[in-house]
Amino acid sequence: MQNRFLFFILLTLGSRCVYAQASLEVTVSSLLYKKTLRGIRIYLQSSSQPSIDSTISDKNGVALFPNLRTTEKYRVFTKLTDEFDATEVIGVSLENNQKTTLALTLPARRQTVLEEIIITDVRSAKLNVQNAEGASVIGKKELQSLPIEGRDITRALVRLPNLSVSSLGYAEAPNVSINGINGIYTNYLIDGMDNNERFLGNVKFNVPVGFTESIQVLTNNYSAEWGNTSNGIVNVTTRSGSNQLTGEVFYLTRPGSIIDAKSPYPTLDLSGNPVKDGFQRHQLGVGIGGALKKDKTFFYVNFEQTYDKKDNLLRVPQLNINEIVTGRNSFSYFSTKLDHNWTPSFKSSVRVNVGSFDIARQGGGLEGGIVFPSAGAKIANRTYLVALKNSYVLKTNLTGETNYQISMFRWNYRQPDNPTSPSVTVQDPSGTAFATLGQTGAIFDDFEHTHHLQQKFTLRSGRHTLKAGGEFISSNFSLLGGGNQYGTYTVRLTQAQLDALKARNLGSALSINDIPRDVSVRTYDVELRPTTFGARQNVVSLYLEDTWNATDRLKIALGLRYDYDNLSKGGGTKGDFNNVGPRFSFNYQIHPQWVVRGGYGLFYDKIKYSIYSDNLQFSSNSTDFKKQLAELQRLGVLDPTANLDRITFPGNIRATASNVTYLAGPSYEQLQGRRNEQFSANLRVMNPNGFQNPYAHHVTVGVQHKPAAAYLLSVDLVHVATNNLFIIRNLNAPSPYPFTSDKDVKTRTVAQGDLTRPIPIRSDSRGAYAVAGRDTLRGIARNVFMTETAGITRYYAANFAFQKLKGNDKYAYRLGYTLSSIKGNAGESINVRAQDANNFDNEYAYHSNDRRHIINAMFAYYPWPSLMISPAIQLQSGQPITRLADAKVFGTTDLNGDGESFGYSADYYPGEKRNSDRLPWYKGVDVTVRYTIYIKNKPRLEFEGDVFNVFNTLNLSGFNATIGASNQFQVGPIGTPLVVRAAGPPRQFQFGLRYLW
Repeated sequence: MQNRFLFFILLTLGSRCVYAQASLEVTVSSLLYKKTLRGIRIYLQSSSQPSIDSTISDKNGVALFPNLRTTEKYRVFTKLTDEFDATEVIGVSLENNQKTTLALTLPARRQTVLEEIIITDVRSAKLNVQNAEGASVIGKKELQSLPIEGRDITRALVRLPNLSVSSLGYAEAPNVSINGINGIYTNYLIDGMDNNERFLGNVKFNVPVGFTESIQVLTNNYSAEWGNTSNGIVNVTTRSGSNQLTGEVFYLTRPGSIIDAKSPYPTLDLSGNPVKDGFQRHQLGVGIGGALKKDKTFFYVNFEQTYDKKDNLLRVPQLNINEIVTGRNSFSYFSTKLDHNWTPSFKSSVRVNVGSFDIARQGGGLEGGIVFPSAGAKIANRTYLVALKNSYVLKTNLTGETNYQISMFRWNYRQPDNPTSPSVTVQDPSGTAFATLGQTGAIFDDFEHTHHLQQKFTLRSGRHTLKAGGEFISSNFSLLGGGNQYGTYTVRLTQAQLDALKARNLGSALSINDIPRDVSVRTYDVELRPTTFGARQNVVSLYLEDTWNATDRLKIALGLRYDYDNLSKGGGTKGDFNNVGPRFSFNYQIHPQWVVRGGYGLFYDKIKYSIYSDNLQFSSNSTDFKKQLAELQRLGVLDPTANLDRITFPGNIRATASNVTYLAGPSYEQLQGRRNEQFSANLRVMNPNGFQNPYAHHVTVGVQHKPAAAYLLSVDLVHVATNNLFIIRNLNAPSPYPFTSDKDVKTRTVAQGDLTRPIPIRSDSRGAYAVAGRDTLRGIARNVFMTETAGITRYYAANFAFQKLKGNDKYAYRLGYTLSSIKGNAGESINVRAQDANNFDNEYAYHSNDRRHIINAMFAYYPWPSLMISPAIQLQSGQPITRLADAKVFGTTDLNGDGESFGYSADYYPGEKRNSDRLPWYKGVDVTVRYTIYIKNKPRLEFEGDVFNVFNTLNLSGFNATIGASNQFQVGPIGTPLVVRAAGPPRQFQFGLRYLW
């Protein structure tokens, strides 16, 4: 109720304020005398509206048009006067939340023999004469000309400088890395407002192509107006209606194995989940925009729907089951936007985005699995965002914005098909598991409600443009997590019971009730805390920036930004209040065709809520655990001033019970007394000293050259030094592994390693325990984890780009080359741990997303106006490999006896470091062919065919894959032949039909 009331109040305030999408600054000068002109009336007209706006150039020769729509093309012109001829510039486009500059040169009448209008078409390559930011913009037309799978706009981004395909920490993780760091460190925006699911940092609403006007990617040295990330920003500008009624209807399909090349390796669907034979995709959608009132109120509505069909194999030899289990994914996206012009200086916009998708986990497996449909589940995500964006002109040189957004995001990662059923793993007489039945087991159901308020002002005075503003983002989280509150059983059948079950021939319909009640129960546990928990995260940001036109050719920007995140308090009482980020940049046009630019900035990130949540969920406030922590304090391992009540929490713990009858195990209420004595392998505590916000130093320098109207050359050098990244320290780690030589490896058992911990772990007939003083402690943890912000990365890159626009030719192209390197001991996830004894110095190595070379080439060829052929080529250096210990050589994969391998299946191979080897190069060629039928000189019907991986190249890296399913870890030392467990997608086809009006 409170959320709805606040939204109503701000909607009411919308009658007083309006949203400025962009501005245009026109510098007027004399062609003859090469000086700026004051008092010249400049006219502006949009492509869809007959009305004409005008203003007069000031003493510096500048005419400013604020509050313009980025979805329009504009005509800028002057009229014939006694002194100057008329001049016109057509096709001017704007970028969202940016000031576009335009030079208008007026010829004196005595320069011309005829009274003529000088017309310039600005659809040419643009020098950046405004700032030094590392930025790229992909417009609607470019999106439609690139081969993009499933209309997923993020898949177009990997062709931009400083961006690459990302290794995935989890299946649904962001698929693009900026500056080599995990995509969860990127700030995702829609029309400049928050679009992050703030638990981990992924995209909250996947804006479809049909609702996208352009995508702006900021990688380095951007304005102080933008923040909440130490890395980069992806901002999607959405479409708006105009006076003309326009729209589209489309159908897109990927037929799948019927026509695709064959591959023994699985690929990923659009959500990042693996699929194989039997996969098909169907997409359809509609978009329509126009005017509710001409020149006043405009609308745009878009709906897109995607259906996936995917087959898994249920293979259980013990029951003679070999069945196909079919699952279906559904992705629904609804978007609408309403723009209203109250007055020429008073405009507003309301945007609504609603997303719903379900990803089936139907059971079985890609190559055969033992999960039965009764244990099926789905990932169920629900999203809505409602944004009210307003702008107003207070004076001719002062504009403002007041923007508000409310959003909800639900991430139900395992929504079971049988939510009230126990979980059952069934073993045959030998102890081999052959069936998983009932509920899925682990639960993760996250709710997030977020309010986002922005206030911005822009003041133009002489040669200075001042920006000031702030924002407040408040998110309330609620998580239901842990194990199954209805119990988890492992049971073992006798041969007679197995034979009887096999004779019933139940196939995939087997359920928990078909297992004999007198079956032997081997293990039983139950979740002790089947309730939600959460916290509120508040992030406050303020900024001030001055862009100074020092001369007609030199622009200098000086900015300062401040951010505070209340979660930085962690388990302490003081937050991180010193997040002051200065920013400086210059842009010097040394010649009409040459620009030199550079800058420095300090950028602060927010605290990932999952850091805070994990330290609650995986903690315990039992008496024994607090005694263990007190002993760590006495030993000097844990801060002796830490308040143990503040750093612990009654998190998710599973209690075990013995001598249990099948389906009659004790409930979680009956086992609550076990919480204090339940031993855990891992528990976490909140950092008593709080968290320091991650931050990064960005340094850039570059040059741009425009040799001709349609050509642009750019060279940029980039360095990003990131600090305070999230790592996990083990407060009860074993002593360092006594490694001497890879020729003489002496392994250490877990029992031996346990005795070297600060608090040794022992065991007796009752299980594991530790001794603190005179107390024998059982409700403790072998490992006590604490998150610290102490990780670092170092990124270096040189970007080269050469672009040719189509102009009057039949072709256009863009060539790009990035030479880069990223090293660090963090930044690949938020759960980075040292492989041995908290030795993070030994973890400093090339990142999993490191590429030495990335080469992109994109072409568009138009043999005739109705046909476009657009190949896209990408070459990448191979990603790094971590070499792991071989159990066949050493008798175990746990060489140091710590009982953990932290994200890998084994410890590092003796003598090898993390990511010390390389996979082969990635080589990809995709192509789009589009044929357009014109009716009355307007495009009406489009036929499109996309071919991905045209030459069916076997790529072992350079594609999205979770680390555990990729080729980025291999057993044996460098030189050992690769075991291929994954490969990039084979040749695949996609076909589309689109009708426009």
